Amino acid sequence: MTSEEPFVDLRKYNQSWFDRGRAGWYILLWWFVQAIAFPLTPHPLNSLRCALLRLFGARVGKGVIIRPTARFTYPWKITIGDYSWIGDDVVLYSLDDINIGEHCVISQKSYLCTGSHDITDPAFGLKTASIIIGNGVWIAADCFVGLGVKIGANAVIGARSNVFSDIPSEQVSWGTPCTPRYLRKRESIS
Repeated sequence: MTSEEPFVDLRKYNQSWFDRGRAGWYILLWWFVQAIAFPLTPHPLNSLRCALLRLFGARVGKGVIIRPTARFTYPWKITIGDYSWIGDDVVLYSLDDINIGEHCVISQKSYLCTGSHDITDPAFGLKTASIIIGNGVWIAADCFVGLGVKIGANAVIGARSNVFSDIPSEQVSWGTPCTPRYLRKRESIS
């Protein structure tokens, strides 16, 4: 331990302004239902997991596939479009809105994070911003998508990428930080 003064004083941390969107008991009920019901449902029972998310306020389209180990912090702040897939161990840390378009794939172990902290604030203040994922996006395995990011329609995010800024539509991108590399080509369907 050094004798240098820390930049932050965590005794001053205060997120009393933050609105989780539901009462504390409701949030605990959701976390309990998710902890018990999700892992106990077999892979093919997507409709049950989707129904539970809808029951707790998520907007979930038709034909959505959600794996049993996926985690949703506040489902009432989540929208998932028709025919999208949410893979194993995906975390949607929804302190703010997360909007996932239609026909998207969020692959296993990816983390969509709508919250962070202000590193210039001595009280380490919480900050949040929504994440928007356009239609037809594939986020490959083990990616991190940060707060305020917009990923354009039909983009591909390569495995283990860290996305801290917007990605344009139809771009194949990867890296840390994630960078567009080339235009995604579309094969014609016969």
